[in-house]
Amino acid sequence: MKYATIVCLFGMLCSMNGNAQELKSIDYQDADQKLKGMITSNAGSAKPGVVILPAWKGIDQEAKTAALELEKQGYIAFIADIYGVGNTPADNQAASGLSSKYKNDYKLYQRRIQAALNEIKKHGAGKVAVIGYCFGGTGALETARGGLPVEGVVCIHGGLAKAADRPNAAIRAKVLVEHPADDASVKKEDMEQLINEMNEGKADWQIITYANSKHTFTNPESPDYNEVMAKRAWNHTLLFLQELLK
Repeated sequence: MKYATIVCLFGMLCSMNGNAQELKSIDYQDADQKLKGMITSNAGSAKPGVVILPAWKGIDQEAKTAALELEKQGYIAFIADIYGVGNTPADNQAASGLSSKYKNDYKLYQRRIQAALNEIKKHGAGKVAVIGYCFGGTGALETARGGLPVEGVVCIHGGLAKAADRPNAAIRAKVLVEHPADDASVKKEDMEQLINEMNEGKADWQIITYANSKHTFTNPESPDYNEVMAKRAWNHTLLFLQELLK
């Protein structure tokens, strides 16, 4: 990582109401699986909430930074634990296998997201939205597909495809997809099928495509990071959340 990027990240974190240490660990469960999420320090107040679905390696710095930024904007932010205690992948190969399990077993993925929604409600959240990065972006779409009780979802460089044998259904949640133009993991037909799915579901949807951006363009720790486009995407996220929740 370049020195300037490190300084930028450090300055961003230090300028917040505290630092990443202020995120509190929260123990919760889905059936017999123990889960450990993280919540902002304003939990317990009556505020709108945002559940953050992290990328394929589980809770990471990008999710933590997003949570603290959302707290500054007046939201309770809760970072979900999808995999569960003891199941954090050690490397990309393990992350690929584990995330694929949840993409294939989408009902399990939706259930883990619902567990996070239940948890943030326990901590005072009123209206709730979901945002997700990468694997979590796929989860944001699964939130909408599953009809989970949220105002809207933001899919940030997520996988857009679903199994061909899954029928399209009504989509109640508003949907924002933030898509990097040069994402090699998303096929043209995936985008076409998503648009068809949204239209058939009579969804309130929008897709913003970011030029000169590869898959993980919002993550400062990734070689794909595009600072200009990442800032634009974040501002688009905040604008969307304000419409939904305030």
